[in-house]
Amino acid sequence: MSIQFKSILELRKMLDTKVISTEELIQETFKLASKLKSLNCFVTMNEEASMQKASQIDQGSHSISALSGIPLGQKDLFCTEGLRTTCSSKILSNFIPPYSATAVSNLENAGSITIGKMNMDEFAMGSSNETSYFGNVHNPWKKGFVPGGSSGGSAAAVAAGIIPAATGTDTGGSIRQPAAHCGITGIKPTYGRVSRWGMIAFASSLDQAGPLARTAEDCAILLNIMSGHDPKDTTSLDVENNDLTQSLNNSLKGLKFGIVKEFNLGDLNPDVQKRFEDSKALYESLGAEFVEISLPNISASVPTYYSIAPAECSSNLSRFDGIKFGHRTEHPKDLTDLYIKSRSEGFGDEVKRRILIGTYALSAGYYDAYYKKAQQVRRLIKNDFENAFNSVDLIMTPTSPSTAFGFGSKGSQNPVELYLEDLFTIS
Repeated sequence: MSIQFKSILELRKMLDTKVISTEELIQETFKLASKLKSLNCFVTMNEEASMQKASQIDQGSHSISALSGIPLGQKDLFCTEGLRTTCSSKILSNFIPPYSATAVSNLENAGSITIGKMNMDEFAMGSSNETSYFGNVHNPWKKGFVPGGSSGGSAAAVAAGIIPAATGTDTGGSIRQPAAHCGITGIKPTYGRVSRWGMIAFASSLDQAGPLARTAEDCAILLNIMSGHDPKDTTSLDVENNDLTQSLNNSLKGLKFGIVKEFNLGDLNPDVQKRFEDSKALYESLGAEFVEISLPNISASVPTYYSIAPAECSSNLSRFDGIKFGHRTEHPKDLTDLYIKSRSEGFGDEVKRRILIGTYALSAGYYDAYYKKAQQVRRLIKNDFENAFNSVDLIMTPTSPSTAFGFGSKGSQNPVELYLEDLFTIS
């Protein structure tokens, strides 16, 4: 029986009813990954350890849970003990962490099997998965088209049916946008719901881990397990997490959905506009009510995000200097030359661009004009959302202003073209 395009719950049923063993499931998963290798979803495979764990599960040495024996992919910025973690960058192309990220450990402790590390935009900086040191990821529905970014490898592998689900991270849309472009489900959880410990940071005040899966129910199962307070991450929420699967069948009757009047939805790609209107009609038929709301400062969200995120990136990526770990240039003239050449050789163009933007925004004489002002506007935007949620239960927007596009068709001449793809997800 084929395992391709099966959800977590469907695979769980196959395992529980002995239609397939865990070893057979993992073997078939690696066969699919090999067959669809041209999509370039994976950076590193984990076959030997995966088969060993599958054998242990079949022999009964692991307790059975919803995720026992289920193959998952981990975005390649989650540290995985003993398994290469690159952030799809040359500078970390040979880095093997001595520990695993909390989100990964939570999933593996629940019985899931990490079959490999997923390709992504370098250091999660990109909206198309075209900045990876290991090459572009193809959209499984049309080769030569982007899967979205930065979690493009995760989204493409799930959409192609290689794995039922994968982890991702979302700073300004990096789970939601590739999920939309590949036709699957992705969730950026509330900041702090999932520990960031062991995630290689891009923008610490914005990064959040979350799941990508074939169904909302599978996403709920994963997020339940990924969530929880972590004493190793001071930003993780110390609250009781509700079981998300219990609310999947709740009625929409009486819920108020907000439509943002400042977003000119008439300028959307026609396909996106049609899907948005179709979704709105479906929710109305299920009892939801739609009202217009105002977010007065939302027009400033893109420049605000692209001031704050690069500033945090500039700080976070300063640790990669060729000394402790990562790429080190050969035959430097002195210590300064070692720093400069290691970073110049190790980082790609988009990462360098954002480091430069961030360093400029934080520099003396410009800090108040850019970074400080951006943080003030961020507070205004936050206040707008809080005011809006006084009158509505949900705010509905498209995920992306466009559908998946061809490699090189956006951003090659003007990076702002790609930055604007994040219009609906950065705020």
